[in-house]
Amino acid sequence: MQWTKLSERSVYENRWFRVNLADVELPDGRHLDHYLIRLRPVAVATAVNEADEVLMLWRHRFITDSWGWELAAGIVEDGEDVESAAAREMEEETGWRPGPLRHLLTVEPSNGLTDARHHLYWTERATYTGPPEDAFESSRRAWIPLKQVPDMIARGEVPAANTAAGLLMLHHLRLG
Repeated sequence: MQWTKLSERSVYENRWFRVNLADVELPDGRHLDHYLIRLRPVAVATAVNEADEVLMLWRHRFITDSWGWELAAGIVEDGEDVESAAAREMEEETGWRPGPLRHLLTVEPSNGLTDARHHLYWTERATYTGPPEDAFESSRRAWIPLKQVPDMIARGEVPAANTAAGLLMLHHLRLG
């Protein structure tokens, strides 16, 4: 049972996203107007140290008025490759420059509404370069034990879907 997009037009657009309206045909032949949001790719990166601690940010999200632990993330700029964007975001937001990054996973956090793809990377080496350039992104940065991750997610301390998925994958890779 596949939906068929017959047409799509932009309703609103800015540097970060586009809101489009699509004419969609359902399998039974009915049509519906479906709004969708077209987004730039998002690059995410973190480090896991020898003590199996993961580098995270504690931040407030005004849209949901919630606090939570997240991984450094941001949009991929025009002409930038995803891995480079992940490294840039990690250093800008945490003050830690990642060593060689490895792709962890790619997730689609809201694929019924957006085409967003979040590409997560990780490294086992990071070098502290000083206070983060984008310190306004978080209230603090910390190395959190991976063994605490499942309970943190269960308590709602990790509300971002991309971060929760990445942390659970790292927990599995590092701790089994």
